[in-house]
Amino acid sequence: MSFHVVIMGVAGCGKTTVAEAVRDQLGYVMAEGDDFHSQANVDKMSHGIPLTDEDRWPWLASINTWMADHDAKGESTVVSCSALKKSYRDVLRKQINVFFVHLSGSQELIGERLAKRKGHYMPSSLLPSQFADLEPLQDGETGVEVSVNGSPEEVERRVLAGIKQYCAEQGK
Repeated sequence: MSFHVVIMGVAGCGKTTVAEAVRDQLGYVMAEGDDFHSQANVDKMSHGIPLTDEDRWPWLASINTWMADHDAKGESTVVSCSALKKSYRDVLRKQINVFFVHLSGSQELIGERLAKRKGHYMPSSLLPSQFADLEPLQDGETGVEVSVNGSPEEVERRVLAGIKQYCAEQGK
């Protein structure tokens, strides 16, 4: 049975690093959610312009299609994707079961980490808009919230423990 994990949270919270750890430790097929953005979306973000919901719908649908394609082949996946709003997560989990891992931390901590990041088109000036849009996991959404406080290794251990606990509870 395939299993799908979306590592979610604001820019700079460590989504890619954690998704890589899930891929490496659990053998899931991994995708970087940013790779699904249109060039128009990348251009907007690189110029410090926040995306609108209309900008995001096709992006989210393409990630869902990618997960569904792997689901049809019986392959488990892990995707790094901001998935800031419940409505976005609803698109991601359309017709497939998705376990969300919300990497959470203070705007100050994540801002410091984002400022140190090199080679990414997302400027730290967009972080406040991401926190404004962020809707934590809600009732009816399958997932876990994990603090990004501590070392990357500590965060990865907590995430993997959350995924493994859920899988054990579900018999997966």
